[in-house]
Formats: sequence, C-alpha cells, structure tokens
Amino acid sequence: MDKTLEFADLLRLMDERSTAFRAAVATAPSLDVRVPTCPEWTLFDLVQHLGEGRRRWAAIVAAGPADAPPEMTAPEAPREREALLAWFAAATRELLDALREAGPDRGCWTWWGDSQSPQTAGAVARHQLQQVAVHTYDAQVAVGAPQPLPDEVALDGVDEFVTTCVATTSAWPHEPAVVDYHATEGRTWRLWFSADGARAARLPTPVAGERPETAYVSARGTANELVMFCYGRIAMDSLELDGDRRVFDQLIAWEPE
Repeated sequence: MDKTLEFADLLRLMDERSTAFRAAVATAPSLDVRVPTCPEWTLFDLVQHLGEGRRRWAAIVAAGPADAPPEMTAPEAPREREALLAWFAAATRELLDALREAGPDRGCWTWWGDSQSPQTAGAVARHQLQQVAVHTYDAQVAVGAPQPLPDEVALDGVDEFVTTCVATTSAWPHEPAVVDYHATEGRTWRLWFSADGARAARLPTPVAGERPETAYVSARGTANELVMFCYGRIAMDSLELDGDRRVFDQLIAWEPE
C-alpha cells in the first residue's frame, strides 16, 4: 500500500501551491473579483483568510502540546495588491519555518482530536497543504484559469480528508452505512458509519477470488475530482455514483458535535 507524503514533501508542495496561489491573485483585474467557489468572498477576502490561517497555525505549531490554541494577533492585511501578496508570502514563510523547527512528530493543539489523524505538526502540515491547494483552485477559478491539483497532492488529499475531516467518534445519526471513494488512479478508500462514529481506511488491491464487503454507495472519479467533491467545489453529479446516493446527502448535511 502506498505511503502518505513525507514531511519534506508536504512542505515543498505547500510552498509550491502558495506560489501558484500568489500567481493567480497577481493576474486578477482587481482584488474585488468575486470567488465563485466561495460566494461570500472577494479575492481580497480569500487572501486575507488564507494568510491569517498561515499565521494562526504557525503560532499553534510553535506553542507545542496544548489544550487550546494560543492567543495571537496577526498583522492586518494591506489593501494594495503588491503589499498584500508580500504579506501572504511572509505568512507562508512563518508557517513553513514553524513546521521545520517543530518537525513532524511534535505534538500541538488541533481541532481534530477525535479523528484518525494525530495531533502533531506533521498532521498540521498535511492538512494545511490541502487548505492552500484547494484555495489556490478557488483563486484560479476567480481569474478564469482553474487547474487540477497536482496528482500527489490530490491523492494525499482524499486520504487526509477522510481521516481528518470525516473520521470521528461522534455517533452517526442514521442507519449504519459503508461508503467507498474510488480514484481512477487506482486507490480506494472506505468509510464505515455507525453509532460508534465514522472510521476510514485505504483499501488494499483486492486479491483474486476474494469477496469484499459491498459498499452502500460509492463515488468514482479522479483524485482531483474526489477532493473537489469532498470540499464542496463540485457537485455530486460530477462523479460516477453507484448505490444509494441518499447516504452522500446525509453525509454532506452531517455536522458531528
């Protein structure tokens, strides 16, 4: 079974996606351009959100193990484009420096304490890569030049989403269900939902003659399409669905405590 991305690769790809994000914003006719995939936001709002998030997570990682995130005040985002992009670049460097200093195994506060992802700097790096990758897509959509996520980012993104954002010990409020995500690149993830919560696993390639458990519903698409569906950037009908799609409706509406 393929491993997840190494810590050094997470940092490299985060830097690359941040560069692509700045490049997209730099081509916009104005910072007031609306972001279709984030309907309440302009490009300025998107840069401000992502930049503030870089600094917030840098402080969290630097603080080490804690029961709550540290108090912090981020520098105000400037309104002029060149200054705003420099502000964002500085925030990215701040996060990358904090992650390098901590290393992948150092503990820190996270909001996903009851998921299957550890509360470590490595898990923060993994999640923050996905945040900047998806928001880079948002910025590219806003300027009319959307690009799919790099394959290694997208494949790790599906795995990261199901283990961090879906897996939980909060009770599933519906009938038990089994859901599969199939990436056309050759990977499959399975989610089990029950009164005990939700758990996720990447499935190995089936052995000839094996009779695997059947999912209630499955979604098939490229890894990029699966990530975009998971983050609400594309509709369910953009994927190849098989089984009871009402389970996906329930999953999309679910807000675990």
